[in-house]
Amino acid sequence: LAQVSSLEGLLSGSLSIHHISTSFAHSPPRPHCGKMTAGFNTSNGGNGAGPERKVDMRSDTVTKPTPGMLEAMVKAEVGDDVFGDDPTVKALEKKVAEMMGKEAGLFVSSGTQGNLLAVGTHCSGRGEEVILGKESHVFFYEQGGASSLMSVPFNTVPNKPDGTLDLDEVRRAVRPNDQHFATAKLLVLENTHNKMGGKVLSVDYIEKASALCKELGLSLHIDGARLWNAMVALDKKGSELVKAADTVNLCLSKGLGAPVGSVLVGPADFIARARRLRKAVGGGMRQAGILAAAGLYALENNIWRMKEDHSNAKRLGDGLTKLGLEVTSPDTNMVFWNMDNAMELCGTLQQHGIRVLCVDGQRRCRAVANLHISSEDIDYFLKVLGSLLPSRSPKKKARTN
Repeated sequence: LAQVSSLEGLLSGSLSIHHISTSFAHSPPRPHCGKMTAGFNTSNGGNGAGPERKVDMRSDTVTKPTPGMLEAMVKAEVGDDVFGDDPTVKALEKKVAEMMGKEAGLFVSSGTQGNLLAVGTHCSGRGEEVILGKESHVFFYEQGGASSLMSVPFNTVPNKPDGTLDLDEVRRAVRPNDQHFATAKLLVLENTHNKMGGKVLSVDYIEKASALCKELGLSLHIDGARLWNAMVALDKKGSELVKAADTVNLCLSKGLGAPVGSVLVGPADFIARARRLRKAVGGGMRQAGILAAAGLYALENNIWRMKEDHSNAKRLGDGLTKLGLEVTSPDTNMVFWNMDNAMELCGTLQQHGIRVLCVDGQRRCRAVANLHISSEDIDYFLKVLGSLLPSRSPKKKARTN
C-alpha cells in the first residue's frame, strides 16, 4: 500500500522520484509464514533485531526499479496494446527483435508465458511433441504448462553438466514417422542454463544443434531468460548468439532489473500467431507501456553492468571454495554449492539478513548476484557463513621419508 500511494503521489506531482524510490527500497517485509515448497525456503522472517546488512541473493528477480527506471515508467507514452495502440510496447518489441536479428517481437508478462506461447505456436497440431532437456526450466519449473495447456507432449533427454544436450541423444529421440508415435516438431535449448549453474551455451554448439534440427525437420527455440548474461560472458551481440535459432524468449525481469516482462522474438508470421495465442491464455495487456518502458530503460542501461554481477558471483564462488564447500564454478551470475544441513543454515543466514535458496531441500544451494548486490555484500555473506560452518582441522603436512 505504501508503494501504491507513493506511485499515486508521483503521478499527481506531489512526490519526487527520490521519494518513490525510497518507498520501494524500504517497503516492509511480508509477514513470516515459514513456508517450504519443493525445497525452496520462501519464508520472510528472521530480521528481529535487525541484521547488519540485507543481502537478497535468492534470484536476480528480486530487484526493485531504480529511480531512473521509475522515471521512465512514469513518463511512458501508452495506449491500448491489445488494439496495437501502445507506442512504448511497439518500441520495446522492435528493439529486442533487432538486437536478436529477428523480424518481430511480442511483449509477454513472463518468461514462462513466452516459452508457453513458443511451444504452443511451434507445435500447433495434435500429437506434435517438443524435445528438451530433463533439467530444463520449461520442463522442470513451468508446471508442465506446454503439456497441460497446449497438449504438447514432452520428450526429455539428459542435460550434460555444461547445460548442453548430447546431439546424438536428440537424434535418437526423434521417432519414426509412424502413426504409433508423437511427431517431433521442436527442440528447446536453454541459454544460460539455470539448473546446471548458469552455464553458457557456445555459439558453435547452437549452430550444430540448428544444423541437426534442419536435418530432422525440427524448429529450434532458445529459452534465453538469461541470454543477456551469455552476451556479457562471451562479449558478443545477441544476434550472434541466436542467429541459428528460429525463436528466442528473453526475460527483462532478471539481470536487467525490470519489474515485469519478457519478449518472444522470431519470424513475423510466427509472432502474429503467437500474439493470437497470447490473447487466448489471458496475456493481452492494455496500457502496458508503463511496463515496457522499464524494459527499454533496462536495455539501454543495464546489460553491460552485469559484468559486475559475474564478478561478484566469481568472488562468492571462490570464497565458498576456500570455506571447503563443493562449488559449481560460475560462468555468469549464478552460484551453486553443496553443504550439509543446508536448510537449517539457510534459515540461520536469513537471521543475518542473507537470503539464498536451498533448491533440493537437502544440500544444494543457490545464490544469484544481481544489481542490488555489491562486493561488500559478498564479503559479508562469506564472513557470516564462515562463522556458521563447523570448524575444519588444518590439513596435516604429508610425511617425508
